[in-house]
Amino acid sequence: MTAVDSRPVAEPGQSQDHWTPGARVKAFVALTKPRIIELLLITTVPVMFLAEQGVPDLWLVLATCLGGYLSAGGANALNMFIDRDIDALMERTKNRPLVTGVVKPGECLAFGIVLAAVSTLWFGLTVNWMSAALSLGALLFYVVVYTMWLKRRTAQNIVWGGIAGCLPVLIGWSSVTGTVSWAAVVLFLVMFFWTPPHYWPLSMKVKDDYARVGVPMLPVIAANTVVARQIVLYSWMMVAVSLTLWPLGYTGWFYPLVAALAGGWWLREAHALLARARAGLKGAALKEMRLFHWSITYVSVVFLAVAVDPFLR
Repeated sequence: MTAVDSRPVAEPGQSQDHWTPGARVKAFVALTKPRIIELLLITTVPVMFLAEQGVPDLWLVLATCLGGYLSAGGANALNMFIDRDIDALMERTKNRPLVTGVVKPGECLAFGIVLAAVSTLWFGLTVNWMSAALSLGALLFYVVVYTMWLKRRTAQNIVWGGIAGCLPVLIGWSSVTGTVSWAAVVLFLVMFFWTPPHYWPLSMKVKDDYARVGVPMLPVIAANTVVARQIVLYSWMMVAVSLTLWPLGYTGWFYPLVAALAGGWWLREAHALLARARAGLKGAALKEMRLFHWSITYVSVVFLAVAVDPFLR
């Protein structure tokens, strides 16, 4: 999901004097993976509206978003530091700042650690310490559990490693209430079941990249039909869980209507991918990226409904 940097790749050992101050600033911003953080904030802010059952304090929203950006940015920078060896060998990551030489490894490591420390203190001092603990937990889970342990060892890496990307839901709720409720847990589970069928289609597209560097993403070690069946399974669980928010009494009529319509479209796309895989289609004919792109639309639409629903009850 990170945009590919178009700057020229530096030759090994090239001095950083080659890079302008503007390029250096852009490189440090790129270390935080802004496009991924946008998606995390899409799941954080609407939950704050649901927790408040209306408009939350705008300063609190701003403080939570800033803290979330700093924390996720620190995690992403540390991820790039750890993965710099394989990033240099993969087409989709070969122009990242550490590979091009715009940023030195030591600078990236220090940058990530500073962002982690600042974000935790920011959350604790301006939001609450529960949100600070959840934020730090998400960062450590992504860096240590996913990047350092799961990613290069198991095809279940994105399933369990994706927990880090689910925690912003809990952070959004706790920032308003200081607690975590069943509503937050339901939305956490929606994101948990969303993550594999969101990421596996992209992994199917770039599986040669992952195979080249020995990262056992599911599409690398399993046939397309196996991956597509797993996508369908997780998709059904995601849609089913998303609809429990209404009978539990946390929303009115608007959210379940939107969740059902968006979920129905998702399932249509997931089953269509499975049908194409069973037909033996490959390459462009497989159209795996249709589901990847729709997955981003799905989560945006569903969480927008989460924010709007309190005003229609």
